[in-house]
Amino acid sequence: MRNIWFPLLTVLMLVGVAPALGQPKLPPADKANLLAVGSEDRVLGNAEAPVTIVEYASLTCPHCRHFETDVLPQLKAKWIDTGKVKLVLRDFPLDEPALRAAMVARCAPPDRYYGFVDTFFKSQEEWAVARDPKAALQRLAQLGGMSKKDFEACLANKDAENKIVESRLIASQQLNVESTPTFFLNGAKFDGAPTFEAFDQQLSSLAPKS
Repeated sequence: MRNIWFPLLTVLMLVGVAPALGQPKLPPADKANLLAVGSEDRVLGNAEAPVTIVEYASLTCPHCRHFETDVLPQLKAKWIDTGKVKLVLRDFPLDEPALRAAMVARCAPPDRYYGFVDTFFKSQEEWAVARDPKAALQRLAQLGGMSKKDFEACLANKDAENKIVESRLIASQQLNVESTPTFFLNGAKFDGAPTFEAFDQQLSSLAPKS
């Protein structure tokens, strides 16, 4: 997993948001509320599935890319596509390119959000370390049907930018997210290695027996 403390300060300075130091820890009930699926969330799978995986990830994180490309397809086949589990990805950008990519994905229609996320992860080595990440992202967005005008308007949307950064601050300060990817299963932090086998074991104990 990739540690986030130094990049966190970089992103906050970038967008002009100061962290609230010394914020008190939340009781479990309030943490459960923070992890509840809300209107800003994009759901992969059946929205009524009894088990929820909340993933905090950065689109420039290699470990997040590994989960997306190697582990998630197996989880989809056994748990998500069968309606037993749903996944919610929440943005936790580690740097400016990740922040911009997250904004672009969220500007896409909700039903195409995970398509953009999948594209960004699979092509991570092409745009995340490019000399001009913005231009590389624009090319990918255009391939996904987003016009240059819409792309520029998306990146200029300060409200969308602030929502992503504020969500990251909440995760860091109140949910103790310290690295990416970090997962919560039905509100409980997943502490095992993010392998299919580890998820499969825990999901088997959470999902209703058919």
